Amino acid sequence: MVEILVPVLLFLFVAGMFTLVIRAFVRSGQEDRRIRRGWEELAGVAAERGWTHERRAPGRATAFCGVGPMPGSGDNLTAWHHITGEFRGRAFTCFEYRYSNPLSGGSQVGEGKKLTFESVFLVSAPGPGPFLQVGRVSKFDTVMGRGQRTLLGVPEFDDTFRVVTEDETFARTFLGDDVRSFLLADERGRENPLRVRHDELFTWYTGTLSPQALEDRLNYLCDVLDRIPAQTWAAA
Repeated sequence: MVEILVPVLLFLFVAGMFTLVIRAFVRSGQEDRRIRRGWEELAGVAAERGWTHERRAPGRATAFCGVGPMPGSGDNLTAWHHITGEFRGRAFTCFEYRYSNPLSGGSQVGEGKKLTFESVFLVSAPGPGPFLQVGRVSKFDTVMGRGQRTLLGVPEFDDTFRVVTEDETFARTFLGDDVRSFLLADERGRENPLRVRHDELFTWYTGTLSPQALEDRLNYLCDVLDRIPAQTWAAA
């Protein structure tokens, strides 16, 4: 009995592993086709709405060094699927930034590193503001040396979000009752960080750019800006 059972179990194990590998390849192929379809659709969406679209724009990403996922400095950094235009009455820019993750890929000679994709979005603000960044609280904040937090004295908000700013008065006005309530109630607020730089409001995520993500993030940024009192920018 044992002599029969062991080979059967071994066969089932090997067959199961083979099935998992095949399914992984199928899912990978489907994901790749989905990503490429999204890239192809971006040009059409931009043309329909009167936006500019550049599949590859050397040097365009350099101006955004230090924002979100971008490196602190760089030269001639390429923006992929660089799109500019107007959305809900505000000028915007979005693009993909790509880089090779040194921790990915194998150690064999000639084996390439895996690309990491970062999608960055910004819309114009009514005026300039000092540095302000809002994101989810993380247990790694201290370990990563992410700077001193500004606490607003609103427990639910302070427990959920991490605010870093050069100007606490501006941060408190920017993050007034309407904006705090919106960020706490809307799932987008918990998933998408915010960054003020000069007269622009940014958000970003790790992943490729798609028409749906473009629409979602631009709407999110505009929804935030609609809730910020006009005097916030005048006083900055």
